[in-house]
Amino acid sequence: MADVISDYQKWKQQGENLKTQARQAMESRFRELLAEAAGLAEEYRADFGATLKPAAPITAFRYKASAKAKSKKAGKQRTVTPSKGSAAAPVELKDQKNDPKVAGLQKQLAVAKKKLEDAKAAGASTRKLDDRIYEIEDALRLAGQAVQSSAR
Repeated sequence: MADVISDYQKWKQQGENLKTQARQAMESRFRELLAEAAGLAEEYRADFGATLKPAAPITAFRYKASAKAKSKKAGKQRTVTPSKGSAAAPVELKDQKNDPKVAGLQKQLAVAKKKLEDAKAAGASTRKLDDRIYEIEDALRLAGQAVQSSAR
């Protein structure tokens, strides 16, 4: 059993070392390319008198982690049963697929909950994030969607 644990710890350490080396290599390669691009832009300006601008997609590039990994289950249509004294027919709630406002609120809620978890892990103040989550959940309630409140 001790051999398995020590082998695992060695493997983990080798992975960390490789990860560090790869990060350093990528950072240095990026800096080299950036310096080369800056030199070319300066040479272009000196030779032709105009500034050389990068393409729009390059300057607008921002890396975002994919949210597709955390796909949510599609909501189901529900019917609300009327109380004993009312004679109204059952009211169908909107399906969340058909309401872009609800979908947007759910995305905001997911982002806010992620930020709350990160803040708790970092030991930072969470009051503003708690308030924001409450506001989003309230907006979802008003839109007629069931909300599972987070334990606070």
